[in-house]
Amino acid sequence: MNNNKVIPDYRCFFCATRVFGELMEKLNIPAEDKSIFTREMAMQYSKTWDCYFSPEFSRSLHLMLKKYTGVNDPYKNEKRESNDFILSKYPKLKEKVINSLDPFNKALRLAISGNIMDYGVSNSFNVDQTLQKVLQSDFAIDNSIELKEKIQKANTVLYLGDNCGEIVFDKLFIETIMHPNLYYAVRGDAIINDATLEDARYIQMDEVANIISNGYDAPSTIVDKCSDEFVEIYEKADVIISKGQGNLEGLLERSDKEIFFLLMVKCHVIAEKLGVKKGDFVVMKKNGIK
Repeated sequence: MNNNKVIPDYRCFFCATRVFGELMEKLNIPAEDKSIFTREMAMQYSKTWDCYFSPEFSRSLHLMLKKYTGVNDPYKNEKRESNDFILSKYPKLKEKVINSLDPFNKALRLAISGNIMDYGVSNSFNVDQTLQKVLQSDFAIDNSIELKEKIQKANTVLYLGDNCGEIVFDKLFIETIMHPNLYYAVRGDAIINDATLEDARYIQMDEVANIISNGYDAPSTIVDKCSDEFVEIYEKADVIISKGQGNLEGLLERSDKEIFFLLMVKCHVIAEKLGVKKGDFVVMKKNGIK
């Protein structure tokens, strides 16, 4: 077992399989094949769960359906719609940040609110409601002041993206940071509604950051399986900003880098791990070994 990963919890299995079931319905898989896939899924769980953790198990299920259907990006329409929806709000959101007494904090909160847009957790979410909540709530864990200070002193910043729609909020935060050497990393290929290079270019993230692929198609950042290009930047980065729960699952147990996790806590497993409540907003620093 890789000690750099969050050890799997039995509840993760039910979460992954629920999403997998919804995806089979979305892709109109015949009932007989659904039964075959379900048996294969259970067999895979029983054989490999000790070697897996939640994002890798989710990846294996999606790869199985991709191979069967030939559909490489089943959430393509939802991803585009999510990006367009937040892009339509972008001018007013930017105005809010510019007119704020603390633009960094405002943009940070907006970025975290975008983390609700996750089809790996639910296909129904209320962005506006979450946005209002995060603007009015205290962070359950708040290392935001130190994050700001670290960014100002950093030579290189690596920002790990998560979901489509959410990445538009990230762009606004990155514009507010205005760091001259910031890299924005996305997934190596389509997985759930996570952002890829195509999605990042669509929202013009390349205007405010150097966009790169992490070279792997799990809904997480699993450094050991990422590309050499990504690992090189990961290793030289002075500050790593990790967005979302999937990235946290892949990085929380690593001790080689100082990482700031920005997320909305979406399940009891992670809530218990962090000592917070489901639904809480978190800006948490994880120290690396110096």
